[in-house]
Amino acid sequence: MSIEFAQSDQSTLGIEWELALVDATTGELASVANEVLRGVSAKHRTLNEDDEHPHIKQELLLNTVELVTGVHRRVGTAKADLEASLAAVREVTDPMGVEVFSAGSHPFSPPQLQPVTDKERYAKLIDRTQWWGRQMVIYGVHVHVGLDHRDKALPVMDGLTNYLPHFQALSASSPFWGGEDTGYASQRALMFQQLPTAGLPYRFNTWAEYESYVQDMFTTGVIDAGSEIRWDIRPVPALGTVEMRICDGLSTLEEVGAIAALTQCLVQEFSDVLDSGWRIPAMPRWFVKENKWRAARYGLDAIIILDGDGNEQLVTDHLREHVLNRLEPIAARLGCAQELSDVEKIIDRGAGYQRQRRIAEANGGNLQAVVLDLVKQMRGGPEL
Repeated sequence: MSIEFAQSDQSTLGIEWELALVDATTGELASVANEVLRGVSAKHRTLNEDDEHPHIKQELLLNTVELVTGVHRRVGTAKADLEASLAAVREVTDPMGVEVFSAGSHPFSPPQLQPVTDKERYAKLIDRTQWWGRQMVIYGVHVHVGLDHRDKALPVMDGLTNYLPHFQALSASSPFWGGEDTGYASQRALMFQQLPTAGLPYRFNTWAEYESYVQDMFTTGVIDAGSEIRWDIRPVPALGTVEMRICDGLSTLEEVGAIAALTQCLVQEFSDVLDSGWRIPAMPRWFVKENKWRAARYGLDAIIILDGDGNEQLVTDHLREHVLNRLEPIAARLGCAQELSDVEKIIDRGAGYQRQRRIAEANGGNLQAVVLDLVKQMRGGPEL
């Protein structure tokens, strides 16, 4: 199988932001995505061939809509794109008594009771995955960054894999599941990896090895489309991008921008390394797997493995002392210095899972208060 990698300008950017639809009073999930999408399309009349708004999409569950940006060079304009799409959704949801929020999971609505969108590919997914598939009441943020050459895709994935725990810890926002505190910062991370082809990516030394893997997946019926490879980081040949997919849903546009900037800067740094003729180091898979678990369990309190020698450091210290400062010149080049600095704001005020637990504790364990606070955060931003 030959897989072409589309032409992209280096470090161009696209973002996907999954939103939960909830009853504005009770905070329960509301399976009204079809009505919302029809309403948005009727108001804006900017449909594609599938009668969808080009930037507001269907997802697996009827309680979810996804905002998808166009291609941008700067994080700031991508954020503005998302903000416009969110406003278009609110034009429809506000009169319906429906609110939106984004977090890795819904704190209390029963996963098994959530209706699935009526599409063949979703029905096939649920039929194949059964109980695990019916648990996928999860929400995430995906960031695409363009690469100017196909041969950069796999090395850049290897480089980003070293930073999976950083992204996992910063975005972790799913401590509650079915009304129970799981003890994890990101329950979503552990649920999503139960699906076939989800979880940590494999490591390939050549593009031909990756093509052979994809061919094997088609030949054995594991996938029917390349998009069904749902790794935490993956190449997207049709777009000419590498896609960071590990992040839990983020509750504010500021946080989305921070994660997007960190992704864009790291990809640019790795591209510069490759252009200079250097190699990007990759850690042993067993360290990568352990790092993902630590970040899902402990979030910003995770002590992560830094290299193949087993050196370790608190993830927030590594971000502050080594990563963010190092990336500042790249952020200046890309025009995302402010958004990169917003990463420290997440550390200072706490990630989503920490804020949710604080609200729950302040309200005697009432998880409805957690949902309504998430709604408030999306409307006005989190408070320190």
